[in-house]
Amino acid sequence: MKVEQIYTGCLAQGAYYIESEGEVAIIDPLREVTPYLEKAKKNKATIKYIFETHFHADFVSGHLTLSKETAAPIIYGPNANPDFEALIAEDGQAFPLGNGTIIALHTPGHTMESTTYLLKDHAGKEIAIFSGDTLFLGDVGRPDLAQKAEEITQEDLAGMLFDSLRNKIMPLPDDVTVYPAHGAGSACGKNMMKETVDSLGNQKKMNYALRADMTKEEFIEEVTDGLLPPPQYFPLNVKMNKSGYDDIGQVLDRGLKGLAPEAFESLANETGAIIIDVRHQNDFVNGHVPQSIFIGLDGGFAPWVGALIGDVNQPLLIIAPSGREEETITRLSRVGFDQTLGYLKGGFEAWKKAGKEYDIISRIDAVELEGLIKEKKVAVYDVRKESEFISERIPTAHNTPLDFLNDHLNQFPEKETFYVHCAGGYRSMIAASILKKRGIHNLVDVQGGFKAIKETNIPLTNYICPTTISS
Repeated sequence: MKVEQIYTGCLAQGAYYIESEGEVAIIDPLREVTPYLEKAKKNKATIKYIFETHFHADFVSGHLTLSKETAAPIIYGPNANPDFEALIAEDGQAFPLGNGTIIALHTPGHTMESTTYLLKDHAGKEIAIFSGDTLFLGDVGRPDLAQKAEEITQEDLAGMLFDSLRNKIMPLPDDVTVYPAHGAGSACGKNMMKETVDSLGNQKKMNYALRADMTKEEFIEEVTDGLLPPPQYFPLNVKMNKSGYDDIGQVLDRGLKGLAPEAFESLANETGAIIIDVRHQNDFVNGHVPQSIFIGLDGGFAPWVGALIGDVNQPLLIIAPSGREEETITRLSRVGFDQTLGYLKGGFEAWKKAGKEYDIISRIDAVELEGLIKEKKVAVYDVRKESEFISERIPTAHNTPLDFLNDHLNQFPEKETFYVHCAGGYRSMIAASILKKRGIHNLVDVQGGFKAIKETNIPLTNYICPTTISS
């Protein structure tokens, strides 16, 4: 029995390849399915099942494409109602795989159809669970994504999740391995561990939601406390996963069109496409196409696109480092942004060589900020998460979290110069680009962010450990 976790860091997502005696099951595949096909081919194995733990909200799964390529059935748990042919498993239904078995355990709570898959070996011993968004390492799935008006509340879902964990998962042996769908950084939970695999026994000891003496009322209160609104693109990804989507090949064909500067500019004007510049922030700050938004590939790229742009049907144009155009389009498609219309051929250098107007971001380092703070009162805006801000900050700084920047636009000074920082420089550059696109130009980015600020003598608040703060 072979189990391989295929982890994608920028999505904090784990897909799984399970093989036994030439038969393969794939759990929660990513949209680009070639790696699974190639792995099975190399091992002279056949993909027999495609299991989905639920209708994912934070990424578009590869279930439809993989089923088309392999003829393997797509399997969901009870209550699932996809708009395509699928096998809807009964609670406890067994699926033989080589000399092992996969059991569908219906574990509603994150969503109504959420299902955990239990792997047993040839002797019937419980080996592992693939817990989807039901059980994370250090946390459990948020119970607010499937609520529908007054029909069902997040408290109702949290109660179901409590029962699912107590009745289906916690009775399993401590040596069962837990393979979750997400790790730290995902918006599907609050306080996940950085590890991506653990034993169920250890989770019973340290996961706050699995305390043996916890009442259902306590569970509901703790699990629902501090939940931030889900990103705008979540329901749109659920719809794509439930109803269908274009093949990734079609998305790449549409997006991999190199456009000369004139054609690029004309298409942006004609279609209302948002220009996304995915280069490093240090390149963007020194020159970029006016009105373009920076969201660098070498950061939490796809989730930030989803959170800040929201509408997966929004047309996009790309400015990317040479050779990374296909990677950009692929990563956009993972979160449902399929309407990439092309990229700037030759990159930003081609734009400059064409004599086109370009913009820059004003920037200072933390030592310069220290000098300004000593001289006079300056306006500082911290775009980190509220929990980071509460933990430690410049006392006079305003917290305008990047996730909800559009809700804070009226807080920025109209004429006075203000200074923007995050933790290290990535998020503040995104914020600066969005503000400039909104017509706010009187800003200065603080290079190196809070990490650099802490190396100066700028006064800071007393540090509060983040683990004591509700996120």
